[in-house]
Amino acid sequence: MAADITKELSPLPDRTPEPAFSADELVWTAAEQEQMEVYKKRYPTNDGAIMRGLWLAQDKYGWLPPEVIRLVAETLEVPYAQVYGVATFYTQYFKERKGKYVLDVCTCFSCQVCGGYDMLHHLEEKLEIHVGETTEDGLFTLQEAECLGACGSAPMLQITNGSYLHNLTTKKLDTLIDGLREGKRVPFVSVTLPQDADDLDGNRRSDVKATDTYHAPPVAKTVK
Repeated sequence: MAADITKELSPLPDRTPEPAFSADELVWTAAEQEQMEVYKKRYPTNDGAIMRGLWLAQDKYGWLPPEVIRLVAETLEVPYAQVYGVATFYTQYFKERKGKYVLDVCTCFSCQVCGGYDMLHHLEEKLEIHVGETTEDGLFTLQEAECLGACGSAPMLQITNGSYLHNLTTKKLDTLIDGLREGKRVPFVSVTLPQDADDLDGNRRSDVKATDTYHAPPVAKTVK
């Protein structure tokens, strides 16, 4: 007799979930509609503007339930399935409601051996949530991330698909959380490459207010 594997299968997503936004809310402002037209003109065909359209929608609604994805598809006049495929492929597009600040802690190899999981566990304790959860006040969602391209300044995290926080320590994390709770913005920090310090006499960016340099990376207490 064949083994019953039905219990091992992951449940399929609800194809017709209850809408999170009403029909009255699913409308672009005049400025947003104009921006969508600008995006469409940048590409030979409208499907080239899918990613930019989704970014605009996520900025407007905070996340991308099916009805918002459909709004983008209808605006671009491309199949819903095509826009849905893009939205579900990239983790930067939020298919579930998130907190105001999404903290993506890198736990890929370089960050892991330099303390990525140590930083993640510290945030779990400080925020009193586990990975994948959101705090009760709706401020913070905590997630693990694959490589974010900043191995030289590990461990690190990204804040809501935006600013990076490099060379993490528990003290730096505490300052971050307290600052975000007070509504303080996290500045962009440009990390000076070793060759910049020698060849360019400093950081290659001339348009930033905050800079940092590489530090000797810490050694992780926790490695998986």
